[in-house]
Parts: sequence; C-alpha cells; structure tokens
Amino acid sequence: MKFLTGSAVVALQFACASAFAQTAPQDRTTAEADAPVEDGSMIIVTGTRDRSRTQFDTLSPIDVLSADAVQSSVSGDLSDTLAQLLPSFNVQRLPAADGQAFVRPATLRGLSADQTLVLVNGKRYHRSALLGTRGAQAPDLAGIPSLAIGRIEVLRDGASAQYGSDAIAGVINILLDDTPGMTAFSQFSQYYKGDGKEYQGGVRAGVPLDDRGSIVVTAEIDHSEATSRTRQRPDAIAFQAANPGLAVPNPVQRWGQPDEERLRGGVDAKYEFSDAATLYAFGTVQSGEGVTDFNWRNPSATASVYNASTAFPGFSFKTLYPTGFTPRFATNYSDYQGDAGLRGSLSERLTYDLSASLGRSRIEYSMTESLNASMGPASPTSFYLGRLEQREFNLNADFVYRLPIGGAEPLNIAFGAERRVETYQVSAGDPASYTIGAGAATGLAPNSNGFPGFSPASAGTFNQTSHAGYVDLEWRPVTMLTLGAAGRYEDFSAFGDTFNYKLSARIEPVRGIAARATYSTGFRAPTPAQLNTSQTTQGLDTNSMTIYTQGRLAPNDPLAIVYGAKPLTPETSKNLTLGLTAKSDFGLSASVDLYQIDLNDRFSQSRTYAVPAGEANPQHYASISFFTNDFDTRTRGIDVVLGLTRPVGPGRATATIAYNYNTTKVQSGVTAAIPNETQRRVFEERLPQNNATGALGYDLGPVSLLARARYYGAWTDVSGNATGEQFQRFGAIALFDLSASWRVDNHLTLRAGAENIFNTYPAEATNQAVRGLIYSRNAPYDTDGGQYYVRMGLTF
Repeated sequence: MKFLTGSAVVALQFACASAFAQTAPQDRTTAEADAPVEDGSMIIVTGTRDRSRTQFDTLSPIDVLSADAVQSSVSGDLSDTLAQLLPSFNVQRLPAADGQAFVRPATLRGLSADQTLVLVNGKRYHRSALLGTRGAQAPDLAGIPSLAIGRIEVLRDGASAQYGSDAIAGVINILLDDTPGMTAFSQFSQYYKGDGKEYQGGVRAGVPLDDRGSIVVTAEIDHSEATSRTRQRPDAIAFQAANPGLAVPNPVQRWGQPDEERLRGGVDAKYEFSDAATLYAFGTVQSGEGVTDFNWRNPSATASVYNASTAFPGFSFKTLYPTGFTPRFATNYSDYQGDAGLRGSLSERLTYDLSASLGRSRIEYSMTESLNASMGPASPTSFYLGRLEQREFNLNADFVYRLPIGGAEPLNIAFGAERRVETYQVSAGDPASYTIGAGAATGLAPNSNGFPGFSPASAGTFNQTSHAGYVDLEWRPVTMLTLGAAGRYEDFSAFGDTFNYKLSARIEPVRGIAARATYSTGFRAPTPAQLNTSQTTQGLDTNSMTIYTQGRLAPNDPLAIVYGAKPLTPETSKNLTLGLTAKSDFGLSASVDLYQIDLNDRFSQSRTYAVPAGEANPQHYASISFFTNDFDTRTRGIDVVLGLTRPVGPGRATATIAYNYNTTKVQSGVTAAIPNETQRRVFEERLPQNNATGALGYDLGPVSLLARARYYGAWTDVSGNATGEQFQRFGAIALFDLSASWRVDNHLTLRAGAENIFNTYPAEATNQAVRGLIYSRNAPYDTDGGQYYVRMGLTF
C-alpha cells in the first residue's frame, strides 16, 4: 500500500496581489509568512525585504497558490499544476521529442522557458541540463515534490534588477512547508481510454527541535505508464499490403506520454541559536527514468539503412529488422539542490542572511532497438548515447537596514552581493553511437539511428562565472503612497557586465482601492551550454518519408561561422506594468494589470541551411542550424483576476476567475542571414493569445466540492521538415474538471474526481497524419482525453 498526502479541504485558494521583488534570502518561515496581519491579509515573502508587505499592498502583481491548490491537480508534475491554475503559464507534452518528452518546456507570458526565474525558499534553483525549444535551458519543475510545498508565489513582472539573469517574464518562488506534523497520501489515476495509469505516493514528516526550530523530510514516488493516441502509419499499411508474409506491428510507433518513474525528496531544517543567529538548510532531490518511441524506419523507404552497400557485400539490415524498426529512446536523470545559511538580526534595524547553494542536473541517454547503419553487420542494436550535466554554485550575502527618515514607515534599504559559477559538461557516448563506419561512403547513415551519441568532438566542460551587487529601496512616505527603486550590477566572464534598474510606485487614495506601476530593465545571460555545445539529431521528412540528419552547431563552430553565426550576447528587456487592485470586507478581491515587455536580441535558432555536396561535412549533415541573437519582439497583455470567498447557506463558497490576454509581435531582426518566416510565426502564434481559468469551491462540513474550467484560445502548430515547414491553425478549446472530497475524521480524507470530465479532444493534426499522430504533440494542453482519479490523504 502506498501512503501519500491529501489536503483536508480541496479548494482552490488562488489570490492575486502584488509584490516588489528583491534578491531575497528566505528570512521568514512558511508558518511566519502565513500568519495573517490585523486585517487578515497574508504576508508576502517574494520580492520584498519589508516584513509588513501583504498581497494587497505590494507593488507588483503576484499570484499565491496554496498547498491545497498545488495538490488539487491529478498530475505529479508541478508544471502541469501551474498550467492549470495560472492562465499566463503554458506547458507542452511533446511526445517523441527527445529529452523534452521528460523535461518539458514551460512558459510564462508567452516568453521562453528560461526567461522565468525559479526560486526555492527565495534562493535560485538550478537549471536542467537539457537545452529545449530553441535552446531554452530552464529548471525542471517536475523535480520538486508537491507534498513538500507550503505555497507558491508567482511574481508576474520583470525582476532582473532584484534577482539577476532570467527574471524577464517573472519569478516563481516555491516555499517549502516547514511546519511540524505528518501527512501522507496515495493516488491512482487513469485516462478514460484505459491507458496512462499513474500511481503516486508520498509522506511528509516534520518534528520540532524544542521551541527553536524544526526539521521536515518529504519523500514521493510517481510511476506513470504510457499513453497512445496513434493510428497506423499509411506507409506501414502499404508496406504490410506489399509484404503479406510479414507481421508488421500495428501501430509501428506510439505517440503519447512516455513510461516514466520518478523518486523525489525534500528536506527543510532550521535552528535558532539566538535572535542574532539562525542556522538553516533545505534542499530537494530527484531521480528518474523513462522511455519513449521515435519514428518508425520503413524498410521500403529508409534507403540510408536498407540500401545495399558495396562496403558489406551480401549483407542487409532486412535480416535484422525485416518489418522496420522503431528506436526506443531512454533517459535516466537525477537532480539535487542544497542550500545552507546563517541569518539573524545584528541590531533592531539591521538583519543579515549569508548563504551558499549547490545544484546539479544530470541526464544520461540510451537507446535500444536501433542500429548504426554505417557499421553494417558489426553494428550493435543498443547504445549508450552520453551524458549532460549542469552544475551551479552560488554564494550570497544579503542585508536589510531600516533607516528612520520620517514618513509613515522607515526607509527599507536592502543590499548585498552574489557570486555564481555555472559549469556545463558533455560526456561522450559509446563509440558505436557516433562512429562513421565504412558504409557511410556508400550512403548508409552514420551514428546510432534515431539519436546520434555525443562524440568526443562535442564533449567538453564549459564554465561561466558572474559577480553581482545590488541595492533595493522601499519607502512609504505617507500612508497612501509606497515608492521603490532597485539597481543591480553584474559582471559575467563570458561577455562582460550589465546594469539593470527598477522603479515602482503604489498609491491607495481610497481604502481598499490602489493603483500600481513599475518600470524595469532586464536581461538573460547566455549559458555555457548555449555558448559552446553542438548536437546532432535525426528527423522524418513527412513528404518523402525519409530520415534526415541535422546538426545544431555551437555559434563558434567553423561550419556555423561560414553560414553567418556570431557570438551570443545577453537578451535585454524593458518592462512596463500598470495595474489596479481592490479588496472589500465582503470577501471580494480583484486586480487588473496591463503589461508591455520589449525584448531585444532575443535568443532563437537560425533558419535551416542545406549543406551542399562537397562542403566540409564529416558528420554527413543534410542541414545545419545554430543559436543566434536576432529578433526584437514586443509582448503586450492584460491579466485580470477576481476572487470571492463568502459564507453561502450552511457552507462556505470560494470562486475565482483569472484571464490572460497575451500577444507577441516581431519588431525587427528578420534578416536574410539568420532567421526566417517560420521563426517569426513561432514567436507570434505558437501559443494561445487568450487563456482563462475559473474555479468554484464549496465547503459544507466534512464535504468539499471543486469545479474548475480551463479555456485555451486559438494557436498555430508548426512541424519541422527537411523540405519546408508545415503550419496548422487550431481553434479554441475548453476543458472542465470536477472533484469531491470527504474528511472522514481528523486524520483521513478521501477524494475522487476527473480532469477533462467531458473527454474533450482538439482537432486532429492533419499535417502529421502520415506519422500516425492524431493530435498535435505541440499542444499547450493535454491531448489524451478525460482522466479520473481517487486519492487518500492521512494527517497526524
């Protein structure tokens, strides 16, 4: 029997407010932050060093997701949970997309995945080793155990002046639960189709350390089975008809979620020696593995594998794979992040926080049911493809001084320094995975088929060091007015220095109604992986149904330079946010925020260049591309959030509605040498411009009901091809969820429900039908249909 957690009351507590961000040591515990002030508001810890700021009176918009809200999702992946609760947050499934099937890209306000900074307890969380869509290198949110989370604060505003690189779209601060006690849960879910069974379990145990601290340990397991939304490929049907004596698998390949298992853990500890010194440490860890399918290799169409070769007289791979083959791509991954520090008060006015953190992401790839055609009969069928590793080491010194200069509150002066070292390492795979054998000269494909291994030429260790200093001021000269200003200087070993600033103001002329505004500059520094690494991939041309090899080269690669590659520089931004927020004694809260993000030298991938015969091309690339700075874009949008909590009849009702309109336009940068029309359309159309979520919860004694709706507007899919891109426009879709929970006693809670309760599917992906794929793999929502679940929670 698996033991896991459940919330005693499953209601969505989703509130909007604002916060002015600052590189913040986590100098308040979750319990301290959750303690309400006199008017019942919750203290915010993200983005401000002022200990009195609440959701309502901070300077920038913030969403606060409670532990109950985080645990109300079926999925064990935190990215899915955020996408269900935040209309400005999107995540894709991406089946059969190499490593992205396991480390999935997530975006805030339509920007790149690595333009949102992720913190845990106010400290920077490390990136994944995977370079995802257009090279984005973002943290893997699925590695954080949901049971360990006390709440999540999402700052929807530029914050580079406070936090440094990456905080262009905003900041996600995950606050671990440090309260003593024990909770556990077990959960089973399955899709209406009967596949995708998922088993989750976890336990969280916290003990007090006298009255001076606590230590909390969390462990979770998540085992999910594959889904398949697949039809037999037309060319497989034709091959079977032409070869009736063979038993061709049906389907020859699977499109859907991978088989996957994750183990996650967390620890959060603190001990107060005195007011002047509290020792703390926290961290998370995960380990997992998964398997997914690649494209089927058709014996009658895959000439680069099945053609006869003079290098191997009388040999054919038809003796090994007479009905073709579908490479099975496997990943093993592990992450850890550990933070430790000392904080306290040096005087009534001065506090400090000294900390160090170490994070690492490691991903190893392997493949079975494949071959290296260029090696002929000497080829193995299984390959170790190599390893990717990202390491980060941070040192932080943060101080806050409360200077009494008159006014309604003292001037809050925050200042500090940071040193960060990033290291990226690529380790080579088996020699057979990258060998260019004798058959390559006669047209047989080199490398392991499906995903070439990392070669010694692409392996290496790459470093980048940065140093930063910041100052952040916040002051309330009169009760109705709050002002803020922040500046941060940062120097990077790879490209030089940068300075960013932020100005903020909030005015509350009438009690309960306030206006707020911020203007800031921001940046995202290119990572060592983006600056230095190359990758070889294989794809299926959906016109000719042949496999082609493509190289994504480092910008400093000699072949890339021939086609116009230049050294990468930081992306820079200018952010403007204007908002109104209100709350009432009636239980109603509301906010409206308009924003504009001008992003220059935006990071993307160049257009694809066909490599002509005779070009120096030892890897036998059909085409190449490379990372580049080029596009300038403008993103504009509006966030609207309404919340109401009221007694209704014998119970209590909670209702929330959140809407996001987000549009991106390419301003300049479409040059003949680098990007193309495809990249412009990807930036502007790949995600819905209109997104909304709504939830209605009702608590009646031990029974809680929750209904939720999710709306996604129209969007455009693009599929890569060796002979040109293919586009398809998809219309809007609405999905509905429903659950009910019963608190049996003070210890046991049972919950049952369904997500996508009406089993709604989007339109079919017609331009990918030749692959056997039914629904687009790039959809910003789950395309596997309805899913039901049952959950048991224990609390002690």
